[in-house]
Amino acid sequence: MVKLRENAHNHVIRVNFMNLHEYQAKTLLQKYGIPVPRGQVVAVAKETAVVTSEIASSAWVVKAQVHAGGRGKAGGVKVVRSATEAQDVAGELLGKTLVTYQNAPYGQPVNQVLIEETLPIARELYLSMLVDRTLERVVVVSSVAGGMDIEDIAHNSPEKILQEVCDPLNGLVDFQARNLAFKLDLSGEQIGAFTRLLKGLYRLFKENDLALLEINPLVVTTDGKLYALDCKMSVDDNALYRQKALAEQRDWSQEDSKEAIAHHAGLNYIALNGNIGCMVNGAGLAMATMDLIKLHGGAPANFLDVGGGATAETVAKAFKIILADSNVKAILVNIFGGIMRCDIIAEGIITAVKEVGMQIPVIVRLEGTNVDLGKKMLRESGLNIISADGLTDAAQQAVKAVNGQAVSA
Repeated sequence: MVKLRENAHNHVIRVNFMNLHEYQAKTLLQKYGIPVPRGQVVAVAKETAVVTSEIASSAWVVKAQVHAGGRGKAGGVKVVRSATEAQDVAGELLGKTLVTYQNAPYGQPVNQVLIEETLPIARELYLSMLVDRTLERVVVVSSVAGGMDIEDIAHNSPEKILQEVCDPLNGLVDFQARNLAFKLDLSGEQIGAFTRLLKGLYRLFKENDLALLEINPLVVTTDGKLYALDCKMSVDDNALYRQKALAEQRDWSQEDSKEAIAHHAGLNYIALNGNIGCMVNGAGLAMATMDLIKLHGGAPANFLDVGGGATAETVAKAFKIILADSNVKAILVNIFGGIMRCDIIAEGIITAVKEVGMQIPVIVRLEGTNVDLGKKMLRESGLNIISADGLTDAAQQAVKAVNGQAVSA
């Protein structure tokens, strides 16, 4: 998944990652010696009987496996006390779409459920590791307020948020782990156990190129032991070429269908919530394009980088993906003709518009070799294509188009 978010300056930031399911993340935790509850994943409801018989417990937890938080509040996590009840709950969840506050309004399909033993919980803590892009460091974040939304804790009780910044050379050192343990009110053998757990997590984080690792909650049981009760992991997309085993675990059913199609077509596409479709060659240029759209009062419907060697076929595929979003009311094409001449790009755009049967305005900004010829071809195409003079003009024209204002060719 590639996420786009706005920073404090109202600019769009691109963050690349691939999510793992909870059961996949816990399998990885176990490889690094991190204690987790006993559990098994099933894809068929009747398989729950075998699982509950193999995992002796007074009760079990049935957890829908989707790439979204808030599962419990949405009915995706339920405690059951018999094999029959476990099968009934699994049957209710499997094959359904679970909508949470994080994946609303469309939700995500539940293809597997994780069945785990219940634990005697005394306390719930929060623990995570992430890459702080400002500090350019891995940061450990923890809190005594586990089991809650960390965003709410940070907003309402910032004093409960604890942090340790890891040095790139020395990594996470023992005194940092002990410092957090003391502040989390751990004592005795728990301090050593927490230190080992945290250093194992840091090694896992680094060796698997993670962008985020979150354990919420990290529980302390009544007998004083530590367990990762829930876990989220996100892998840096840019490192997937060297994390092939993790890349093979990618669940495309959890991602936007347009993004999946674009990925297999060799295009970088991320769906957003606006109404101006964007087609650009180059990630940096795409970010600048979206920033300018927002600056002039518009809202981008997507990020789409077609790459430096865009062909007519590539452009046609890109148009089809953009138009699959019913919210799109205009398309802004911003192409810099460096590797490929602008007249060839213009020919590709015209061919693609004819092929797709475009019914909405297409605003095109071209720069580079043979730009004048390319613009002339667009103007004389007889299609609903507006040739813009510069990126600012293109953004303004696109915003006017979606607002029903007249645009100039």
